[in-house]
Amino acid sequence: MDTTSSLFGILYTFSSSLLYPVVIILLILVLFSLILIGEFLSEYAKRNRDVNNLENCCLAVRDNLAERSYRSAAESLRNVRQNFMVTSFAREAADHMEKNTIPSIEWLSQEYEIRMAKRLEQTRIVATISPMLGLMGTLIPLGPALIGLSQGDIVQLANNLMIAFATTVVGLFAGTIAYVLTQVRKRWYWQDMADIDYILDTLEEVK
Repeated sequence: MDTTSSLFGILYTFSSSLLYPVVIILLILVLFSLILIGEFLSEYAKRNRDVNNLENCCLAVRDNLAERSYRSAAESLRNVRQNFMVTSFAREAADHMEKNTIPSIEWLSQEYEIRMAKRLEQTRIVATISPMLGLMGTLIPLGPALIGLSQGDIVQLANNLMIAFATTVVGLFAGTIAYVLTQVRKRWYWQDMADIDYILDTLEEVK
């Protein structure tokens, strides 16, 4: 019985010691989620997809490549005016095209796909761990709350329940923001990758 009590005591002490780190991390995640909202709004304001511009530039690239005019094809790529990722890809691809290293452009597209996945990882991680930490912050104070209830200490019970409810709300708040941003950005980047694939398909036609 003493061994069992010691093990339970260790578990209780360990779980109780996690409360402050969990609360601190939750507050950091809330602050981070608010920063992510600012980045999201900034990115949204800069998004500008012009389908006609993309088609005209790709047609010019195809015609120039058919004539083996790599410099002119590169200049046509630099005229792409799309969302940031697509425009940046087109400019870097133009540099490779001027050097007549077209096969490396496909490698470049994979690099951009990794960049997009990396940006999605930030919000996806926050959306995943925030509710988990909120649940931990809910369960940890319940032990002291039950002890306070058994001893008739209403103040201790109320304080611990307040912490439990607050951490739940904070965790869900940060998780909800991150989840919404992840879903919207995922759609954006699918669209960007479709435009990048269109540029790659144009280059493939001329091979």
